[in-house]
Amino acid sequence: MSENHDNGTAETERTTSVFTDEVVARLAQDAKEIIGRYPKPRSALLPLLHLVQAEEGYVSAAGMEFCADQLDITLAEVKAVATFYTMYRRGPGGDYQVGVCTNTLCAVMGGDEIFASLKEHLDLANGETTQDGKVTLEHVECNAACDFAPVVMVNWEFFDNQTPASAKQMVDDLRLGKDVAPTRGASSLCTWKQASRVLAGFDDGRAGEGVQATGPSLAGLKLARERGWRAPDPANLPSSDEQGEEGAK
Repeated sequence: MSENHDNGTAETERTTSVFTDEVVARLAQDAKEIIGRYPKPRSALLPLLHLVQAEEGYVSAAGMEFCADQLDITLAEVKAVATFYTMYRRGPGGDYQVGVCTNTLCAVMGGDEIFASLKEHLDLANGETTQDGKVTLEHVECNAACDFAPVVMVNWEFFDNQTPASAKQMVDDLRLGKDVAPTRGASSLCTWKQASRVLAGFDDGRAGEGVQATGPSLAGLKLARERGWRAPDPANLPSSDEQGEEGAK
């Protein structure tokens, strides 16, 4: 597995930055639009980090410096945020971030088996990238899609009810450049850089492409409608004494 690279900070330091004066001037226009969405400039840090990630594919030292300059905050403040959230890469990775949920429900439903099979199939360890630069593999925490377990996410799009065979076919298709469609939501996948730009707040014709909640996610809502169930009226809630009397019966 040593032939593949990981996404650590050392890789970041070895990589030449693309943040030339021309790039900085162009990104500054987008940054101005992002900052204008918020009452306080520093509130724009998260989307700004996505913006610089869309440029390089990860958040480099130069990218963090750009964010600090645009928001007039310290580099330490930017680093504290960039290193906290896992959605920001610290080094180069693949066009497609393939994350296998290995949290409790997905794991017992087959997530661990899927992750093990993909590691063997791609000859990768966690966090490594294929030599062709197409796929980065990682295990991820809960994606709030337990009703479709086991779930694999690619660039934050859902692939539900996966098996080792379906997951291997999916990564093979990605590496071959085939059009791959998520189970729900977007009609097709975009690259990591394109997804980062969408997360920065520029839909680029890719945001809101389809319904995310479907099937099992809506079963409770369907049942409530059929039976006429309603949430309690906040203006007419029972008092604590009344609740105690009801519980004693």
